[in-house]
Amino acid sequence: MRFDPQLSAIRFGCGLSAKLDPPASPSATMALLQGPDAAAAAFPIPDFAHVRKAVFAYKEVSVARKQAKTEAEALNLHERMKKMRRAYQIEAMGWARQTLCRRVFAEDGFRERLTFFWADHFTARDTKQRTRNGFLPYVEDSIRPHVIGRFADMLKAVITHPVMLEYLDQAYSIGPNSKVAQRRGRNDGMNENLARELLELHLLGVEGPYTQTDVRQLAELLTGLRFGLKQGFHFQSDFAEPGPVTILGHRYGDETPALSHIIEAMEDLARHPATARHIGRKLAIHFLGDAPDNDLVAELAARFLETDGDLPAVYEVLLNHPASWYPGPGNVKQPVDFIGSALRALDLVPRHVPKKPRDLNQVAFGPLRLMGQAWGKPLGPDGWPEDDSAWITPQRMAARIHWAMRAPFLLRRVLPDPRAFLRVALGDTAPKDLIFAASAAETRPEGIGIILASPQFQRM
Repeated sequence: MRFDPQLSAIRFGCGLSAKLDPPASPSATMALLQGPDAAAAAFPIPDFAHVRKAVFAYKEVSVARKQAKTEAEALNLHERMKKMRRAYQIEAMGWARQTLCRRVFAEDGFRERLTFFWADHFTARDTKQRTRNGFLPYVEDSIRPHVIGRFADMLKAVITHPVMLEYLDQAYSIGPNSKVAQRRGRNDGMNENLARELLELHLLGVEGPYTQTDVRQLAELLTGLRFGLKQGFHFQSDFAEPGPVTILGHRYGDETPALSHIIEAMEDLARHPATARHIGRKLAIHFLGDAPDNDLVAELAARFLETDGDLPAVYEVLLNHPASWYPGPGNVKQPVDFIGSALRALDLVPRHVPKKPRDLNQVAFGPLRLMGQAWGKPLGPDGWPEDDSAWITPQRMAARIHWAMRAPFLLRRVLPDPRAFLRVALGDTAPKDLIFAASAAETRPEGIGIILASPQFQRM
């Protein structure tokens, strides 16, 4: 079994396209990935500094309203806040549209899939007021630039990003013996959330060789990571726990807390053999199935260790291993992959993708929620489930079928001939019974819907 361009576009990309030919080889796939990020340039999303400024401006008006001297002044500022909030929500919906457009129109579908994978691996929700609507800028800052870099560099970008610090309450963690704790006369302000998720989810894995003592020691080391609306991320030694800590048998830090001690620990944890195995297995499961080939996982982990976590080198193993090219259907597509690949096959142009929030919700983000994948809102820090059974329930399957039968016509009034669409959507893999069903459909929307709802299209 060896590389197949059509299967590669379905299994490792965002689906087959009517306009874009899939990469012809693993080297062509890697060349696209390591070249310019054309999709990000075509469909830009701002960095988190933009979010910080917007939230800070809103906060200033909110403070002014509370200090208003007259009822008329307070009412005027209240109306201004409503307009600011509405404008910001519309802008953030536009960023979601840009992300969807990247999947639909990118030549480099592998980059989009990898960006989603790593953003899910390092799940961080913008649940707090100070980081509201900051999820996509977080991905833009901390994930996307490092998809073709070192794992350790992505890790460091993640743990110093305001969205992650707020999501897991690290921005409020105080060392028990820090100067701030001593001034306040209490030592109950340390939070272990980020330390635990780093060891359990992001690095060593649930079965990794760590103990609760390692979690506690890492939590002490991480104190001092702070975030403010004015200055953004910063390390504040007054909040940090002084003295050395020991994590997995390695000693870090001294009596003078410093960000460099945290960075040193992240580098070591990123190159741990358990981290390599955990990352290799997660990549194989995400792209290939719930029970990945053991030899492939071992080779992914070995290359991770050999290259000090150089991610492109790891991806090359994934693309070149025979186990990656087994025939037949793979994973059930997660809802975002299902909708993205369907839109990609429909031969759209950017103007077909709605800009108005209500229309965008109708054809994309509302249906995603009904399919079980509310946009940017995984239930916990472990991200979206990979098991096929999580996505194919009666209610969620009904939502997929309903979308397949309705959404294409909402996007394009003149739909392609189902027979031609079938060749685009599934390439040479379309089974005879589906070819017959598509040919026999009474209308184009019905034919397109039958193809999109088929078991063959629902899987990678």
